[in-house]
Amino acid sequence: MKIIHTADWHLGQNFYEYDRKAEHACFLAWLKKTVVENNVDILLIAGDIFDSPNPSAESQKMYFSFLHEITNEKPDLQLIIIAGNHDSAARLEAPNPLLEELNITVRGTIKRNDKGEIDYEHLIIPLNKGGYCLAVPYLRQSDYPDAGNYSQSVKAMYDKLYEIACRKSAGNSRDRIPDKDFQPVIAMGHLQATGSEISENDRSERTIIGGLECVSPEAFSENIVYTALGHLHRGQKVSGRENVRYSGTPIPMSFAEKNNRQEVVLVEIAQTNKANIKHIVFEDAIKLISIPQEPMPLDDVLRKIKELPEGEITNRSPYLEIKVHITEPEPSMRYRIEEALKGKAVRLARISAVTQGAKKENKMTALEDLQTTNPIDMAEKTFEQQYGGEKMPEIMKKLLHEIIREVER
Repeated sequence: MKIIHTADWHLGQNFYEYDRKAEHACFLAWLKKTVVENNVDILLIAGDIFDSPNPSAESQKMYFSFLHEITNEKPDLQLIIIAGNHDSAARLEAPNPLLEELNITVRGTIKRNDKGEIDYEHLIIPLNKGGYCLAVPYLRQSDYPDAGNYSQSVKAMYDKLYEIACRKSAGNSRDRIPDKDFQPVIAMGHLQATGSEISENDRSERTIIGGLECVSPEAFSENIVYTALGHLHRGQKVSGRENVRYSGTPIPMSFAEKNNRQEVVLVEIAQTNKANIKHIVFEDAIKLISIPQEPMPLDDVLRKIKELPEGEITNRSPYLEIKVHITEPEPSMRYRIEEALKGKAVRLARISAVTQGAKKENKMTALEDLQTTNPIDMAEKTFEQQYGGEKMPEIMKKLLHEIIREVER
């Protein structure tokens, strides 16, 4: 069978003041074409379909139009979608009665029976070509079994799902669990795995899931043929395991991601139940430019601006970030930058001013940096400043983390 793995679309995202509808439409048209041309059997979308739990009507229309068009063009395609931390799980699942008629399965919530036990069967999706998918959405508090810390509990959940899927593959026999030569089992998740890389200085990937919620790749059995993950925006394998991967986001979400490769993952599973993995690059993503690479005085920045290409601004023009090092207030700074950019074929998105002696990673003056900073990171830095560099105790971090999760819930 052939599978395409994608995630983290963030439909409806505004990049500073710029609407990204045209970029998302371009990606979805490309994805539909890619699925058809490669004769794909299964499309996995591993969470964060939308950028907000309350997406606009326009974003929802784009999403449902894509589902309608791709299933109309390829009726035998099976789609499996899970909710991410940016999605409203209930909203994503609401159209299930209609979507299931189109061979589309959405899993956003963890259901429990009358005894309060997790309904594991609900998360195990039969594949049209044989085998099963463990479709686990972003796990919120109380979604997972209590088996110790977060990582241990998530592992226990995947272990239980894999065991049930194997028994199904063996005809529900309780005498044995099938080995890797039986029908393939694939897995999905929206989480942060240990051993994965986050783009340098990128806050957009840290705003919900903090370091205390990292999951070991050992949560996914070695016999799971492929694990499709979402949440981190850089496409990558996890801890050296080729078949445990993030697809990354199809368009960069922040300037920290400007050097990431935008792609989807094509997985081909042969009768040996081995995954042959290829990357299909989305070449039409709008470029993000930062000048200079490190903050410079304003006069030096203005000279750098002169080197930018000239032309008209269109919805295909790159986004531009300007980094300025200042030693005193510069009331005319923005005006001088905007004047220098006249006639340049770029869209100014952000001016980041860094004060003298400030640490660039946490002293940016732009409001957006404060809005996207992980509260735990902020608390740790404040604690260190207050207590002369002493690290915040783990128990305090854990308690703070629980409070944040409760507020988010």
